[in-house]
Amino acid sequence: MAGWHLPRAADDAAGDDVIRDDVLVIGGGAIGLSCAQALAEAGRAVRVLERDRIGAATSRGNCGTLTPSHALPLAAPGMIGTALRWMLKADAPFLVRPRVDPALWAWLLRFASRCDAGTFRRAIAPKAAILQASQRLLAELVANRELDCGHRRDGLLYVFRDAANLAAAQRNHALLRELGIAVEHWSGERTEAEEPALLPGVAGGIFFPGDGHLRPERYTAELARIARQDGAVIDEGVDITALVRDGEGWTATAGDGRRFSAREVLLASGPWAARMAKPLGLRLPIVPGKGYSITYARPALAPHRPMVLKDLSVCVTAWDDGYRLGSTMEFAGYDSCLTRARLDALERGARTALRDPVGPTKREEWFGWRPMTWDDLPILGAVPQQPGLWLAVGHGMMGIGMSAATGRLIADLVTGREPVIDPTPYALARFG
Repeated sequence: MAGWHLPRAADDAAGDDVIRDDVLVIGGGAIGLSCAQALAEAGRAVRVLERDRIGAATSRGNCGTLTPSHALPLAAPGMIGTALRWMLKADAPFLVRPRVDPALWAWLLRFASRCDAGTFRRAIAPKAAILQASQRLLAELVANRELDCGHRRDGLLYVFRDAANLAAAQRNHALLRELGIAVEHWSGERTEAEEPALLPGVAGGIFFPGDGHLRPERYTAELARIARQDGAVIDEGVDITALVRDGEGWTATAGDGRRFSAREVLLASGPWAARMAKPLGLRLPIVPGKGYSITYARPALAPHRPMVLKDLSVCVTAWDDGYRLGSTMEFAGYDSCLTRARLDALERGARTALRDPVGPTKREEWFGWRPMTWDDLPILGAVPQQPGLWLAVGHGMMGIGMSAATGRLIADLVTGREPVIDPTPYALARFG
């Protein structure tokens, strides 16, 4: 096995046309970079292969929130009826575009089967565990490695103008408190006093003081920086078209003919994971959920902290030099159009609640595909019967918020250390 640990310079000198490493990480978003950094820090020779630029896809245009508060699963009681009503609205927060897609409809049936109270309650703890661990580990990483990513832990505010929606949301918060997630219920008056950016007429707010946020594109850039410091190599513009078991390891072939070999391979390719896994005989229950955002220059009166305008499901995040509206979930396959109705819904939602709803200049309209599993948990760990193949995929809307714990857990499992959290709920084996 010594050949797998040859110094890279020795590989080059040997004149071999295969680039050899210890671990290949396929995917250079927040998840892949977190895993690469943790593996490199643990002493493994790591190479990241990214088809575009690092952090340029799903990890870039999201609202950057770090939210243990989002431990409540998407598959909740009443969600089926809500989704059916929304199917007729092009600007609905949750939209399934009718189309012939057997994989999507199979996914939706499994998702719907989980929209009962018992399953909902049981699903909260494993989602909370990885979000809470990640919150702690990310804060440590920012402090210890001096990451310049705008990280702040100043909470997240849900804002309600509809009293019925507020009451419905409050009913599940005892479940979060049982898991150590702090929740505060604010009156409408207090919510408006705490956030002068809000228009009058707020019914109430729900505040999660333990949540935080960061600037996602800066975070991925900083992860890449420290991964390189720890010895990882990052190659951009490498589109892997084939991955095969080859002797004692794996060989990945790029579209330009380059070949990369390693004893172990980690798939961290986000919404493309299911496509990459299929030739390996793996049917990952992941479908792309399309999210949108609009980025502006910071308005004069911006919220003090991230907030979610819950009546219309619009997330608002302000940074020192920017401002972003985001959210929505659209199941439309890999459709690459910026749908005007979805973007307009973000601005319209902001105008219902904020005094200064948009910034003075618009910098970018964006979409990204989120890798959604039907049980709302990522798939982490080894692939049975395929030695050396690992998965870190399916993080849904929580990729940034789960990234630090995912990286640590993968590094623990690959190196044989005691895992930072129990890996069982996230194993591929749960799908049968």
